[in-house]
Amino acid sequence: MKCLGMDLGTKTLGLATSDKLGIISSPYKVLRYEDVNKLVDEVVNIIKELKIEVLVLGYPKNMNNSLGEAVNRTMHFKELLEEKVDMEINLIDERLSTVEAENYLIGEDMRREKRKEIIDAVAASIILDTYLRMKKEN
Repeated sequence: MKCLGMDLGTKTLGLATSDKLGIISSPYKVLRYEDVNKLVDEVVNIIKELKIEVLVLGYPKNMNNSLGEAVNRTMHFKELLEEKVDMEINLIDERLSTVEAENYLIGEDMRREKRKEIIDAVAASIILDTYLRMKKEN
């Protein structure tokens, strides 16, 4: 089961993919966007191109468990994507995934400019890895 993990930001969408067995997640790419409808079309093309079977989307709750503007943006993206693909989109709590990604990249001694280019894809990989571990445990 090949999976696509997604971390939606205000200007970027980080993407990560799994191997065909759905065991290992890896950063894939970062898409920059201004129009969410065009972004959805790009994601649909990637789903087809990579033969994705499972979609995983980060759910950005606030630290106090409340829902903010980021959740609204994410749910709008999810609804638009569901209109174009006949697949369930699994929501995964993404609190601290970007912090974890940043810490990982700093630990790898990566320069700030390079970190900014890939951090969203690494965060998507963390989100996808969380999903894969949850599926393995069940």
